Amino acid sequence: MAKRKEEHLMPSSLQKRQRQEPDRASVEEDDDEPCLALSTGSSAAQSMSAEVGIIESIQLKNFMCHSMLGPFKFGSNVNFVVGNNGSGKSAVLTALIVGLGGKATATNRGSSLKGFVKDGQSSAAVSITLRNRGEDAFKPAVYGESITVHQHISIEGSRSYKLKGQMGNLVSSKKEELTAILDHFNIQVDNPVSVLTQEMSKQFLQSKNEGDKYKFFMKATQLEQMREDYSYIMETKARTQDQIKQGEERLQELRRQCLEKEERFQSIADLSVMKRKLEELKHEMAWALVGEYEAETEEIRASIGMGEQRTARLSQKVEAWQAKVRAAEERLKAIQDQLEHISEEAIALEPRCIHAKEDLIRRKKAYNDAEVLYNRCRSEHRSLAKDGEQLQARIQELKRSADQSLEPARRERQSKIAALSDKAQSHEAQEELLGQELERFQQAIKKDKEERSRIMQEEADIRQVLDAKRSHLEHLRGSRSNRLKQFGSQVPALLEAIDEAYKKGQFTRKPVGPLGACIRLRDPELALAIECCLKGLLFAFCCHNYKDERVLQGLMKSFYPPATFRPQIIVSEFRDKVYDVTHRAAYHPDFPTVLTALDIDNAVVANSLIDMRRIETVLLIKSSPLARAVMQAQKPPKNCKEAFTADGDQVFERRYYSSERTRPRYLTGDVEKEISHLEKEVENKMAQLGALQQHVRSLESDLQKNQELVSSHHQHLKELKIKIKKILLEIKELENEEENQSVDISTLEEENEEIQKRMKEVEEKMSVQKEEMESLRKARAEAEQTYEDFKMKIHQVSELAEPVKEELNEADAEVDAQKRSLRHYEDRLSQHVATVQVKKDELARTERELEEKIALAKKICPERMEVKKSPSALDKEISRLRQKIQSESDSHGDKDDIIRQYKEAKDTYQDLDSKVKSLKKFIKLLEKIMAQRYSTYQQFRRCLTLRCKLYFDNLLSQRAYSGKMLFDHKKETLAITVQPGEGSKAAFSDMRSLSGGERSFSTVCFILSLWSIAESPFRCLDEFDVYMDMVNRRIAMDMILKMADSQHYRQFILLTPQNMSSLPPSRLIRILRMPDPDRGERGQRALPFRPVNQEEDDD
Repeated sequence: MAKRKEEHLMPSSLQKRQRQEPDRASVEEDDDEPCLALSTGSSAAQSMSAEVGIIESIQLKNFMCHSMLGPFKFGSNVNFVVGNNGSGKSAVLTALIVGLGGKATATNRGSSLKGFVKDGQSSAAVSITLRNRGEDAFKPAVYGESITVHQHISIEGSRSYKLKGQMGNLVSSKKEELTAILDHFNIQVDNPVSVLTQEMSKQFLQSKNEGDKYKFFMKATQLEQMREDYSYIMETKARTQDQIKQGEERLQELRRQCLEKEERFQSIADLSVMKRKLEELKHEMAWALVGEYEAETEEIRASIGMGEQRTARLSQKVEAWQAKVRAAEERLKAIQDQLEHISEEAIALEPRCIHAKEDLIRRKKAYNDAEVLYNRCRSEHRSLAKDGEQLQARIQELKRSADQSLEPARRERQSKIAALSDKAQSHEAQEELLGQELERFQQAIKKDKEERSRIMQEEADIRQVLDAKRSHLEHLRGSRSNRLKQFGSQVPALLEAIDEAYKKGQFTRKPVGPLGACIRLRDPELALAIECCLKGLLFAFCCHNYKDERVLQGLMKSFYPPATFRPQIIVSEFRDKVYDVTHRAAYHPDFPTVLTALDIDNAVVANSLIDMRRIETVLLIKSSPLARAVMQAQKPPKNCKEAFTADGDQVFERRYYSSERTRPRYLTGDVEKEISHLEKEVENKMAQLGALQQHVRSLESDLQKNQELVSSHHQHLKELKIKIKKILLEIKELENEEENQSVDISTLEEENEEIQKRMKEVEEKMSVQKEEMESLRKARAEAEQTYEDFKMKIHQVSELAEPVKEELNEADAEVDAQKRSLRHYEDRLSQHVATVQVKKDELARTERELEEKIALAKKICPERMEVKKSPSALDKEISRLRQKIQSESDSHGDKDDIIRQYKEAKDTYQDLDSKVKSLKKFIKLLEKIMAQRYSTYQQFRRCLTLRCKLYFDNLLSQRAYSGKMLFDHKKETLAITVQPGEGSKAAFSDMRSLSGGERSFSTVCFILSLWSIAESPFRCLDEFDVYMDMVNRRIAMDMILKMADSQHYRQFILLTPQNMSSLPPSRLIRILRMPDPDRGERGQRALPFRPVNQEEDDD
């Protein structure tokens, strides 16, 4: 086929701007359906497929004379449905109209839907799939990229809809949803521009009436619908004006009747005033009672408001005390851990300190012995030196006095005096040395006494712990026969007293306890962890109410002396079922909670532990590293607040507390094993106590030795002082002595030589002793430093422990005090909440009574009245007025009838007058609006008329035709004149004078011009070329294809009995050929479609 030059349908200045759509594949490619080309130009590159509203597929079942037709798919641009008569082309078009909600009459194939159901079948079905893509898609999140409209038609003529999404999901079954979809896509199946059926096409082609053409134009552009709406509104306006006129006439009559009634009413005005006053008083009485109840209600509500404020304050106090208790318990736990650490450190240092002290004592003794020997040698050396000096001086004096007979006595005396002075100085030096040694011994005695005091205090502490362990051991031995003694020796007797009191009726419900005796462990290895978690709750008792608590407190006083530990009493209402804590309990697939790790038969015990300790939120993890990993290395499990390890350590999200206990005491299953363990601990403590006692004895021995040394030094000092005194007296006597003494010089010289020899021996011995003493002094200094270091460490640890112990006692007392305060405020809060609840119940009852009074008052007087008088005063006034009205009524006629008639007449007049005024106002506004709308309608009609003319002229010019379209809107006619051939060589002729082909071509131009000015996603033509010859058919076909090529965003469905195989292949054209119908059967089976150009191998 030769290439045809592309031509525009109209001048560029008049072309309609095409909608800009995102680039898509222009046509869905189908290997089984060849396509035809619109032109050989660049239209394929410019193609843009429609996004919304076009028909993707259609399927018919038991529709008209077809059992099954389809399913088959339409292309997004040009679709030719070809086939002989009876093959089902028109059935597809009829199904399209009916399936999208059109009326049966719009198809020109029947007057009722039941006529479309195939003979012998009970129903028919039509399924149409519409495209739903792009920005203008209808609810894309719900439907997806396609919408399937499935319509079911019954034999009775009724139909139902199912609107499905892309995935086949049912979205809606309402006609309103289908209407909304059609309005959104601008689909009008009853508009001939959108769907031109075969019958309508024939009527239009054969019609020679100008009025019919005008009606066709009006209907195609929807101007007809706008004009009908305008006419309906104007008819409504006319009817409303008639109603206004009738109402005004009726008003005159009602006004006259109202005046007559008013005159009669004025004659009995006084009586009416009194009755009205009586009614007002009744109204006031009704609302006065309401006001009285409201005042009472407000008073109760104000009281409740104050109570709720106090409840909030008490709740805040309870929360504050709970926070204080938690803080105090945490502080107590921290102090206990600190004290345990200090005690362990002191115990570890004690044996080393004792060993260091023993070593120091040995070294001191060795040094002191060496020092005594050295001092003795030194004293002896000094004495010998002095004696030698004195002898040397005496010898010299005697030698000098040999020649001087007068001098010897004097020199001898001087020599003795000098010797005695040196001796006195030596004794004084010994006295000074003894004083220094005495001071050292006294300091050693002081240190030993301090050390003995510390050791004795430590011994007392160990004795206290030992007594506690012995007491616990006795309890355990006693619990061999009665397990309850584990929780206190008084517990069995207390439980017997509780039983007796319960039998006497002193308890509402028998108290439960101790709680530790009411629980059993599922895993014995978790005993210490659960004891550390529950602590004092193991000894606690549960009471049903505060009355039972007071009775139990009285019983406990006789078994627990003052200032001793007394079990806690928990007050909580007894319930038969355990709380449902599934929504707030901690969960971990590998570790149990305290609640799940315990076997608790009594619901009261479980509920009390849940209330007091929240055991459903505490996990039990045996391994400490694993507990840290679960609670701290990652986010704790949901609802988990803390965890305990098998060693009793407490693990929080950001904290870790070590337990001071090493074994369980109360929940252990093997009592004999626990007794054996305690006996070993007692033995260890006894051994530790023995070591301390041995240390004390060693200290006392040192003290005794030092005290003896001090006593001997005192005695030695005393003797030295006596010797010094004697020497001084002797010197004084020598100074006074006058007689001469003879001295043997040779004897003195021999004695001097002995002294010198002895001095050398002493010096050698002193040197040896000094070296030994220096070595011993260094060893003693090292031992002293080591001992002092250990003593300092122990002293520091002891000093640290004392304030910690005091702080522990204070913290323990603080926890008890704050718990008592917390229980006090919790009791006050519960009592106050109960009081507020009573007031709320009273308020609810008063409000119900108030509602009854208000309902009664509204029956009497619907509108609320402000009343200042009391109900009693109003009652008196009502009684007085009733008596007066009764006396007046006896003297006059029935005034109520007169008042009622006057009121009815007046209300009727006022009601009608208000309606007439409203209608007049409405008419005035309607006239203004309709004037504006009619002006807009005329302007819109002129625009569409002008565009249609321009498009028509341009289309006729494709065959060098010329023509005119003459619109007469007043006469409602459309005259179309066409001039075939050159414009200057032929006259304009009416379409009735044209040949069949020319008239069909002109009609096609008219329809295409209407297509250009009307918006619709698809256009359907049924047998548009039936009256055309080959030349006009080809020209009309080219014009339609060119328009389709310029409007890729619209879909064209053309039904024709002609063979379209002469068209060249194109991706924008899809031809569906319907096989010839089988006339031998009553009905038709499902008709398969095959492409026109399918190869013979595919047949």
